[in-house]
Amino acid sequence: MPFPLPLSYSRPVKNIVLLALVFVIKAEAQTSAFTTADSLYMLGDYTQAINTYAQVGSQQSALQIARAYNAIGNFDKSVAQYEGILKEHPTLQIARFELGKLYLKTKQAEKGKSLFEKLSEENNDNPEYLYYLAESLQWLKKTDESVLAYQKAVGLDSTHLRSLFQLGKYYVAQKEKDSALTYVDMGLRFYEKDVALINLKALAYYNNDEFGKAAPWFERLLELGERKEYIYYKLAICQYHMWEFEKAKTNYHVLLDIDDSNPDYYFNLGHVFFKDRMLDSAQYYIKLSKEVQEVNFAREYESLARIAAVQEKPEESIKYYKLSLKEDPDNMRVFYQVCFLSDQHLKDPKVKLEYYESFIKKFGNEQRYFSEMVSKRIKELKQEIHFGSN
Repeated sequence: MPFPLPLSYSRPVKNIVLLALVFVIKAEAQTSAFTTADSLYMLGDYTQAINTYAQVGSQQSALQIARAYNAIGNFDKSVAQYEGILKEHPTLQIARFELGKLYLKTKQAEKGKSLFEKLSEENNDNPEYLYYLAESLQWLKKTDESVLAYQKAVGLDSTHLRSLFQLGKYYVAQKEKDSALTYVDMGLRFYEKDVALINLKALAYYNNDEFGKAAPWFERLLELGERKEYIYYKLAICQYHMWEFEKAKTNYHVLLDIDDSNPDYYFNLGHVFFKDRMLDSAQYYIKLSKEVQEVNFAREYESLARIAAVQEKPEESIKYYKLSLKEDPDNMRVFYQVCFLSDQHLKDPKVKLEYYESFIKKFGNEQRYFSEMVSKRIKELKQEIHFGSN
């Protein structure tokens, strides 16, 4: 229904009223267009949303266009849109923040760093700006500065999980267990089911050879549905060191169900059986490890040689040590075992001497422990041969 104008109004007053009505109608149209564009954006119809936001022409609609381009994956247009906004509104904090994150996404870390440095200087109580500054520095390989920025973020907010994770991750990599656990535990006190932090806690202990402390945290990851291969693998290694052989066997079998072509799983399972004094099973799995490999079997032959020695089968042990040596001719320890077992098993001192002299010829005095024992035995054998000939 048209808005009635009083007949007594003068023409200037009528013009002002008409102008006001035009503004009202235009504002309502813009609000309607913005609402429609927002609905399209929320439903993921980003192209139509962009076209509808463009009809509005406000600062907020310009921001939404930048966000829509980002959501589509057209990062170049999104960056250009944000940069255009900041030319008109250089202090608009939300646009600077979102553009900074987009710079990082598009690997423009130096530009991101510049933005987040200014934002964190202007708003020194916002941990999020410090976190993204740290991320920028990390991209630029400025590790020490990055760590400091993460620490400042945590100083402002002790529950800033992403900063706590990055600090924990850094110290785990540095094998600084206590520092890693300090930050990881801060995060877990805030959110005890954070699988990323639980993983770091397990690794902090694992890398420090504290297998008994690492195992419960790997088990916790499994409880929370993290069924990743490396978790089963590291847990099995922990259980091996903890003498929990049945649990270790179970986890290696899970790993073999996941990947039955991985020789490490057969090899390690063989060693679980070996440590559990189940020598036939140990032999079986170590042989399987050998069969699935395509390259070098030196360690498998060496392990089979050790098993045969424990079984008091010296000839078989020598055979496997020689096979190991064939795969890895520079392995001094294996060469010495060939010499030692041959010395024990063979009767002819001249043959024994040949083995030991071959060892010295190949390795010389490379390792004092072995060279002294071999040199001493060579001297004894020469005396034995000399007196035997007399």
